[in-house]
Amino acid sequence: MGPNVFGPAKFAAGGQKSEVVFDELESRRSGDVRWRDGRAFSLAYYAGPEVAQVAEEAYRRFSGENALNTHAFPSLQQMQAEILSIVGQWLGADHNSAGFFTSGGTESLLMAVKAARDRARAERGIEKPNMVLATSAHAALEKAALYFDVESRRVPVRDDWRADVVAMHSAVDANTVLIVGSAPQYPQGVIDDIVGIAAIAREYDINCHVDACMGGITLAYLARLGQKIAPWNLLVDGVSSISVDLHKFGYTAKGASVMMYATKQLRSYQTFTTNNWLGGFYGSSGVLGTKSGGSIAAAWATLRHLGDEGYLRLTENARAATQVLANYIAGDSRLVLRAAPEAMLVCFGASDQQTLDIFAVADELWRRGWYVDRQEPPRSLHCTVNAVHQHTIAEFTRELANSIDQVISTKVVGGEVAYGTV
Repeated sequence: MGPNVFGPAKFAAGGQKSEVVFDELESRRSGDVRWRDGRAFSLAYYAGPEVAQVAEEAYRRFSGENALNTHAFPSLQQMQAEILSIVGQWLGADHNSAGFFTSGGTESLLMAVKAARDRARAERGIEKPNMVLATSAHAALEKAALYFDVESRRVPVRDDWRADVVAMHSAVDANTVLIVGSAPQYPQGVIDDIVGIAAIAREYDINCHVDACMGGITLAYLARLGQKIAPWNLLVDGVSSISVDLHKFGYTAKGASVMMYATKQLRSYQTFTTNNWLGGFYGSSGVLGTKSGGSIAAAWATLRHLGDEGYLRLTENARAATQVLANYIAGDSRLVLRAAPEAMLVCFGASDQQTLDIFAVADELWRRGWYVDRQEPPRSLHCTVNAVHQHTIAEFTRELANSIDQVISTKVVGGEVAYGTV
C-alpha cells in the first residue's frame, strides 16, 4: 500500500495517554526487521546496546535544540567543530581543510555537486555544467544533477567494477565542473582509482569528490589493521572534497554525515546566504535550515564514548564477519561473488540464473526474518556487514544455504529490486 492511500488517521479530540501512544508504536514496528539482533544487512548499523544507549540519550537531550543558528546554541557549534576535527584525521585533512556536518550521505553528495557547480560558475562562468562519474557512483548524485541542473555523464565501469579512468577522461570537456570517485563504491564494494580520477581533476582544474560515505571510517582503520588500501582520501593530490557518514560505520544516530573540503575556499561554495527578504541575514551550510541538535550531540557522544580503540575493535569485528560471508559465497558453487570485498560490502549473485532466481532467495530470507538489498544489473544480493553481524554471520550463512535449497526445490520467482522507496 502506498503512502497516500491510507484511510483517515486516528486523531482523538482529547488526545491519548502517553502509554497508549507508545504501546501502539511498539505494535506498529512488530513487523519491522530486527536490526538490533543482527538480522538486517542494510539501512541500520549497530555496535551494541551500550553504544546505542549513549547515542540515543545524547540525541534525546539535544533533540529540541536548533542548529540553524549556533550563536544561540554555542554547544552545537563546539560539538560540530570537535566532530570535524576527529573525522578529519580519518580523511587526511590538514590545517587548510574545512568541513560541515550534514544530515546524511545524500545531503553530502548534493552539496558536493552544488559546490562544484557554483565554483565553476564563479571562476569560469560555466552556464551548462556537467559532471563525470561511473555507473557505480551513488544514486544520490543523480538527484543532485536534477536538483542543481548539472548534466550527469555516466561512464561504464571496467570488468572489475572499478571506474574506467580512461573513459572518464574522454567524457570530460570544457563544461565539466566535477569528477567523482568512490571509496568504496556501493554496488560491488570496490575502491575506484582515486589517484587516476584526481589527476583528471588537476588537469582540468575542476572539483574531484570522493564518496567515502561507506568507507571513510573503515578504510582508515583497516589500513591500521594491516590491510593494503589504495590511496583514497584528501592526501591524494587533486581531491577537493570527501564525504563520510557517521550514522553508518560511526554507529551513531541517523542524520549524521560530514563533508570535508581540502580548503576553506572550496568549502565556501557549499554555503547559501541571502538578505533578500524582510527577515534579515539568512545563512545555511546545507539543504536544511532548521535541524535538530540531536544528531550532532549523538555523533559527538558516540565518538567520545568509543574512542580510537573502540573504532579499531569494531572495524576488526566487522571485517572478520565480512570475510566469513565472502568465503562462504566463494565456496558455494550455486553463487558467484561479484568482487572480493575491500571494506564491508559483499555483493553476490547466482552462478546459473536459469536454475536459481537470486531475488527469490531474498524473499525467502525475508520470510525467515533476514533483510538484504537487491540490486541490478546484474541481478545480485548485497550485504552491508557491520559490527553486530559478528554474532549472527554464521547463522546467516546457514539460512542463506537453506533459502537457496528452498528456492531451487520450488522454482519460485523473486520480487523486484528497490534500494529506496517513494
